[in-house]
Amino acid sequence: MQSYQRMSFLATLFLTLSSVTAFVSSHPSNSRGMSFVSSSSNTKNSVHQMSSAATSTDYDVVKVDLADNRDYPIYIGGGFSEEEASEILKSHVKGNRALIITNDRIEPLFLAKYEKLLKMGGDIQVDTIVLPDGEDQKTMDVLSKVLDKALETRLDRKATFIALGGGVIGDMAGFAAAIYQRGVNFIQVPTTVMAMVDSSVGGKTGVNHPLGKNMIGAFHQPECVFIDTDNLNSLPDRELQSGIAEIIKYGLIRDKEFFEWLEANMEKLVGRDTDTMRYAIKRSCENKAAVVKDDELEAGVRATLNLGHTFGHAIENGSGYGTYLHGEAVAIGTAMAASMSARMGWIDESLVKRVYNIMEKAKCPVELPVDSPMNAEKFLDLMAIDKKVANGQLRLILLKGDVGECVFTGDFDKDAMKATIDEFVAECAGTSS
Repeated sequence: MQSYQRMSFLATLFLTLSSVTAFVSSHPSNSRGMSFVSSSSNTKNSVHQMSSAATSTDYDVVKVDLADNRDYPIYIGGGFSEEEASEILKSHVKGNRALIITNDRIEPLFLAKYEKLLKMGGDIQVDTIVLPDGEDQKTMDVLSKVLDKALETRLDRKATFIALGGGVIGDMAGFAAAIYQRGVNFIQVPTTVMAMVDSSVGGKTGVNHPLGKNMIGAFHQPECVFIDTDNLNSLPDRELQSGIAEIIKYGLIRDKEFFEWLEANMEKLVGRDTDTMRYAIKRSCENKAAVVKDDELEAGVRATLNLGHTFGHAIENGSGYGTYLHGEAVAIGTAMAASMSARMGWIDESLVKRVYNIMEKAKCPVELPVDSPMNAEKFLDLMAIDKKVANGQLRLILLKGDVGECVFTGDFDKDAMKATIDEFVAECAGTSS
């Protein structure tokens, strides 16, 4: 059993934590050069039970193993009592000050709840800041509002920032924590599928620049990630489906068994079946934790988590931030990566069809609309400033071999890439203008 609560808090709890067998084993990758396939996992995870006279809650804990004693837990569950959620969160607040960072869409749904949880017991002073919602607000100007609030309330280096929201809030709050007084602690409380399975785990933080997505940022790991699946009850269908695109990614790049499970269970996942959703989130977090353990700073295998992202980021930027949800752009980018891989003979056409089929079952887009402003020139210009460019060479994550196998490489057929782009923009307004 893994316990992630500080001893000072454990002494006050009337809880019994019991480890049981986890749902399934995860499948981290071992690298062979820069080619990655799935294998058995050493990622530590468990199912815990919090119990008291009034309540009993099962929840999963997936551990992110890092060097220098920086390990942290991802808590995954639903139906937490106030006492349970409060004790988990407060156990990761190192000082007596906390700043909750959220947006104007999440504020009426969850801000009062989490402010109350952190204030229970009266030993933590909580301040809050509400930012405008949207990918187009992920800027240095908006980030400055967080820093202004921290300084105005005289937060010191013992303060903890709490990211309450989706991927945009998580990225911005984490970056603010990374740079405020050269680094303070922060906690991720994701409220979207996208944030739960991807952006809240692994310590990537940052903001966008007009010339590129996430081009200004830092690696800064959280103290913990607290995933309450009940928070998804208010999530719009479009955002749910966008997050599922990232779940599918894990199966494609490293976890064949999971991909096949997703193919069989996509209807229940899209339909918000509670057990199906919790398992998909847990399995995704296990995959992400294993990759981050092996390659925290994205020198190799971690880059494979960006399947479809180079194409997708170009679509997000070129279409105007906010036009597409991140997962929607990634879904189209994944279709492009699969098509390009098949064009080079790296995968069979049958796998391309499976990619299209599962994305469509997830109600994710797989092509650009006719009114898209994208064209080949815009794609190539935006991809040229992608973060995975090294020494002027564009590198892509492409599928190669069976499901669960991929490569991160700059050694690909450039004509195949251009032909794939041409195919996807052929009927777009940006091409004819």
